[in-house]
Amino acid sequence: MPPALRPHFSYSGLRHGARAALPAFPGFIMFALAFGTAAAQKGLSLGETLGLSGFVYAGASQMVGLEIWQQVWTPATILTIMTVTAVVNARMIMLGATLQPWLKHEPLPRTALNLFLLTEAGWLIGTRYHTEGGRDVGVLLGCALILWLVWLVATFAGFFAGALVPEPRRFGLDLVMPIFFGVMLVPLWKGFKPALPWLVAGLVSLIVHALVPGYLFIIAGALAGVVAGMLIE
Repeated sequence: MPPALRPHFSYSGLRHGARAALPAFPGFIMFALAFGTAAAQKGLSLGETLGLSGFVYAGASQMVGLEIWQQVWTPATILTIMTVTAVVNARMIMLGATLQPWLKHEPLPRTALNLFLLTEAGWLIGTRYHTEGGRDVGVLLGCALILWLVWLVATFAGFFAGALVPEPRRFGLDLVMPIFFGVMLVPLWKGFKPALPWLVAGLVSLIVHALVPGYLFIIAGALAGVVAGMLIE
């Protein structure tokens, strides 16, 4: 294999990856601002909010986690939040698997860092670069690191913006999460048939939510949508 096509790592790749991530900044900033604001309104401390953004680092899971967040924790609530966030983030298993040919010769610590910082935006930028013939793993890591830092800074700003608003419902801030997830669905629309799993997931979630207390409706809806998608295909 020519040296240019062999996976390798360089600091120039880190810089290239950081520059390539610039188009993703607006989306990351707006989502992190929304999360920081929602966390402040939920009563989380600054440390708890930054801890979620720094270590969980998964926007959808963080938003869902806020809905489950309790001031007094029990083993049941801990198990619930672990299960729900694992279900929401299960898509990352497939994204990580697609990077295996690129990362398989990398040192384990650097591979672990790349996979920990993996996001849909970083994956898209990295795989596009790889498809075009690039093999510098530094590009993937540079993109991931800069997006993680942007996420933390925007979370910090969002937290203090939310803390300045004493009555969030008066300004509609309690609608941040449902509006965000509703907007996320718009670019995914590809016609009625591909949307059927969404409909099934929504209906099952509503039924389970009405019949069973707690957050089982999230898991039930997700599984129902997956099964519906498999049957339709």
